[in-house]
Amino acid sequence: MRYATRIACFASTVLALAALTCGGVSPASRSSELIIFHAGSLAVPFRDVSAAFNRKYPDVVVKAEAAGSRDSARKISDLGRPCDVLGSADYEVVAELLMPRYVNFNISFATNELAIAYTDKSRLADRIDSNNWYEVLLRDDVSFGRADPNRDPCGYRTMMAFQLAEKHYKKHGLAKRLSQKGGNKYIRPKETDLLALLESGEIDYLFIYRSVIQQHGLKLLRLPDRINLSSPRYSSFYKQARASVTGTKPGETTEMQGAPIVYAVTIPRNPPNRKMAEAWVALLLSPEGRGIMEKNGQKALSPAPADNYDKLPASLKRFCARSRQ
Repeated sequence: MRYATRIACFASTVLALAALTCGGVSPASRSSELIIFHAGSLAVPFRDVSAAFNRKYPDVVVKAEAAGSRDSARKISDLGRPCDVLGSADYEVVAELLMPRYVNFNISFATNELAIAYTDKSRLADRIDSNNWYEVLLRDDVSFGRADPNRDPCGYRTMMAFQLAEKHYKKHGLAKRLSQKGGNKYIRPKETDLLALLESGEIDYLFIYRSVIQQHGLKLLRLPDRINLSSPRYSSFYKQARASVTGTKPGETTEMQGAPIVYAVTIPRNPPNRKMAEAWVALLLSPEGRGIMEKNGQKALSPAPADNYDKLPASLKRFCARSRQ
């Protein structure tokens, strides 16, 4: 509660501050916080969900922090930072880095597809298409960006897309050539970190999710379904692609396998604000929340498959179904 007014006298201000110090303000009148860690590609839809949430709970201050999904998970597992809700661009991140020690369940709630973003300023913007994109990107005068595979699912999914492109187009060595192009100059912790470089013309193209391209009004180059990791129809084909990333312990590596893109949400075991965390996730999974995801270019899953369904809070079970694992 705030007591500052332009006509308040000094004495009343002192009394008000004393009341605050001595507990004169009831807890119910103070704003509570909700801490959300999430993938960079969820920044816009989660912002919109939080806006809807605040219409229902205006006294809750939502503190959202975007990072690569693996970095977000490690804030919980490695750094021990308090968190109420985690949104990941890959449900496997939650399964690998957080279950069962740090979270009790893992809800798959949305899908996406990998694509290439560009602008009118991009070199050869008027010539690139779904058949020649790799030839354009390999030109010496063309630059492109991608996320760090060790920190962000979009990074290792891009590496997988290179491998799938090599198989799809039957171009031996294509994956290696694409992965080596430009070295580390245009690799960032998360794919959304590169948007400014793309929009300024520093880079010509960017591997990123279709939803983010739509949200930012960029030009979209769709990749074939056999490459873009969007279709369950090609699950077997996607499995041929693999990427090694840093594991759960220093010096360890783990191998990620190609699969259709599925996003996940969970609540840590000891969230600072469990009641509001459950309310926020319930809104995300509700028809209103699914509508927000769809508006922002991501297909929402309904009912949402959940690992460890029996451990879900009762308030979330009505939006979920048991996963097929």
